[in-house]
Amino acid sequence: MKSFVIKTLINAVAIWAAAWIVGGIVLSGQDWWHKTVTVIVVALIFGVVNFLIKPLVKLLSLPLFILTLGLITFVINALMLWLTSWASDKLDLSFHVEGFWPALGGALIISIVSWGLSMALND
Repeated sequence: MKSFVIKTLINAVAIWAAAWIVGGIVLSGQDWWHKTVTVIVVALIFGVVNFLIKPLVKLLSLPLFILTLGLITFVINALMLWLTSWASDKLDLSFHVEGFWPALGGALIISIVSWGLSMALND
């Protein structure tokens, strides 16, 4: 349980950083508290999407992994972030990714930030 909470908080910080850095990712809200709650809920959605859908997509795109030497991972991560944006819109959360290229940039930022935080907070 502790690991799940830490991973969710790491994803929340990474998503917040991506929204701050990438121009096409919008995290809007009235105040700091509303944005914090929104980004934590978005991180939970992102975790569920990555847990349920990403393994299936990776399995179906296995030939592309071999062909691109794993670089298709960046595209899959972007699609998972875009799917998270779609789910957030359906849940009326104030998080939106405005296209594929911002999703790709956001996925790169999220990967780098979550990797760095995971290394820093490693047990």
